[in-house]
Amino acid sequence: MTDAPAPAALPLAGLRVVEFTHMVMGPTCGLILADLGAEVIKVEPLGGDSTRRLLGSGAGFFGIFNRNKKSLAVDVKDARGREVVLRLVGGADVFSENFKAGTMDKLGLGYAALSRLNPRLVYVSHKGFLPGPYEHRTALDEVVQMMGGLAYMTGPEGRPLRAGTSVNDIMGGMFGAIGALAALSARERTGRGQEVQSALFENNVFLVAQHMMQYAVSGKPAAPMPSRISAWAVYDVFTVKGGEQIFLAAVSDTQWALLCDEFGFADLKADARLASNNARVQARGWLLPLLRERFAAFGAAELGARFEKTGLPYALITRPEDLFDDPHLLATGGLAAVNLPADASSAGRAVATRTPLLPLALGGRRLPLRAAPPALGEHTAALLGALGYSQAEITALQRAGVVGAHPEAAASAGNEPSGA
Repeated sequence: MTDAPAPAALPLAGLRVVEFTHMVMGPTCGLILADLGAEVIKVEPLGGDSTRRLLGSGAGFFGIFNRNKKSLAVDVKDARGREVVLRLVGGADVFSENFKAGTMDKLGLGYAALSRLNPRLVYVSHKGFLPGPYEHRTALDEVVQMMGGLAYMTGPEGRPLRAGTSVNDIMGGMFGAIGALAALSARERTGRGQEVQSALFENNVFLVAQHMMQYAVSGKPAAPMPSRISAWAVYDVFTVKGGEQIFLAAVSDTQWALLCDEFGFADLKADARLASNNARVQARGWLLPLLRERFAAFGAAELGARFEKTGLPYALITRPEDLFDDPHLLATGGLAAVNLPADASSAGRAVATRTPLLPLALGGRRLPLRAAPPALGEHTAALLGALGYSQAEITALQRAGVVGAHPEAAASAGNEPSGA
């Protein structure tokens, strides 16, 4: 990889995004636009985005989804705070939100109002459902996984299981960003912005669409992944020497021959019952136990080395924390050093770590980390100054509790997002 591009050379340099988002879905959209070079201003309540303080599985939310952004702490329920936001929106290209239906309208920040103020504005709404019979429901990633077939497909029979990460939230934000980019492109021709809508449920349906089509084509319901009939004969996790586990695969006739040659399985290569992939799939009932027995004598590292040498697919079973030291990520610049401020860490202290970059390379270059996730209200004074507020006006707004004076003062204020 070559050196990271300068900020001015990034694709979305010069675009301004104002985001009213929290948790994962909305912030993911802003993250993508920010990494691509846009100026993304995260509007937070005086108490901050609640994900700054989440524990457990939410402890990483703020740190990963809010880099390369600026933080403006403001009470938008106060008319003076709302005026600050309206000034921002007047010069913005994109407005992004992921609050429940009706919240932005109540605050005077809905699409109809903001598009009158700025006809060129692209307005992105991230919701649980697109408009329709379900739109009144409260949705979470896990809710739509359960109702959208994904949990059924992930868990074993009778035990629906959510996927191991926030797949719908992250992809829903990704589709919000894709929609924003499409709307910005259309604006070049029409001169006008438009509303973009992305939703968790519809995203989940897109994820399981392959299984819907499987049923349409075959007439047979797709089985949950633990009991599925694989399209390939050798495509599974094997427990090997010392109880280690490794995923091994051979997904073509050529790969099957390579596997047999590498490990001296001449009897299997010559077996007419295993002459094609489809035949091997039908033989899985006896073939896989036999392969498990033969591979059990090998260590996972040795198997991995021999599969790699032969060009066969394999994977050691890795935990997320192991990826901080992954040699490929380290060698290719896939992880960037970052210092999380104390109020962007549920640990209550500053944290020095590494963070994964977007899985993109443009012109052979990774999109850089330009700024760590911001401290609460870190850019409030500078943004107000750029909007034309005098220092005396900024001080008055701070003293009146309309905008955050500094991170330490803001941290003692209310905890709920404005309009949540």
